[in-house]
Parts: sequence; structure tokens; C-alpha cells
Amino acid sequence: MRVTKRTNIAIRVLMFCAANAGRLVTKHEIAEVCNASENHLAQVIHQLAQLGYLHTQRGRNGGLMLARGADEIQIGEVFRHLEQPVPIAECFADVDNTCPLTEACRLRDLLNRAASSFYETLDPVTLDSLVCDNGPLLDILAPRAVCAAVPAPV
Repeated sequence: MRVTKRTNIAIRVLMFCAANAGRLVTKHEIAEVCNASENHLAQVIHQLAQLGYLHTQRGRNGGLMLARGADEIQIGEVFRHLEQPVPIAECFADVDNTCPLTEACRLRDLLNRAASSFYETLDPVTLDSLVCDNGPLLDILAPRAVCAAVPAPV
């Protein structure tokens, strides 16, 4: 299984926001630190905001921050929201499936179980557990941060 670039960038955005909890961060800051284009970031940020993971504020003093506490964001849930629309193989695509083996293929069932196991492995992991007390990561994302366990504003 391969994680899409969109999901990879989304996790970077969430980790950056968690590491810089308590303040608005800018798309430009994230782009510089996380090595991502601002155009691609804009799309990912928009989707994360629609899904309720980010709060965005427009304007001169705008930016983004987590919409809920890092300890409330489950990585498996994030991956499901971002990866599920992408079929793991052609036979999982409703519209574009041209495989003549779909009805009799046992591999499809195995791939489905493998994908489920992948998500289940990520389910107990919170954003907080990826960032908090992770000194090397905090040195990259927020050199002055102590811990990302600050809850999101209400």
C-alpha cells in the first residue's frame, strides 16, 4: 500500500500545527519547514478544514491552527478520510473497473483485509503521540516548543 502525497502532506500540516499549538501558523511557514508547495498546501489545508481538523482564519493576521486538541485527532481516522476515495487496486473502483476476474478473485478479499489492518494499526495513534515529547521533531517544526499537548481553542 502506498500513502498518497496528499495524505503525507496533511500529516505534516497537522504535526506542524500541533507542534505550534496556541498560535496561528501560516501556509508559508509550513511550506518552508515541510518542503511542500504552497499551492498543494492550500488544497490540503482546505480539505482538513472541511473535515474539522483545522480552523482557518483569513486576512492579514490570518493563518491556521488545530480545530481540536492533538490528543483528540486519531491518525487512522485522518488516513481513512484522505485515502479511502483512492481505490487500492482497479477492482475496488466502481466506475473504472475493467478487470474480468473481480467476481472470482480471492486476492481482492485479501487486499481488503490488509487495508483494514493498516487502518486499524493507525487507529490508536493520536496526533499528540506523534508530536509530544518528540524532541527531534519539535526541533524541526517548532524549536521553542515544549509539548504539543495544548488543547485547541473552544
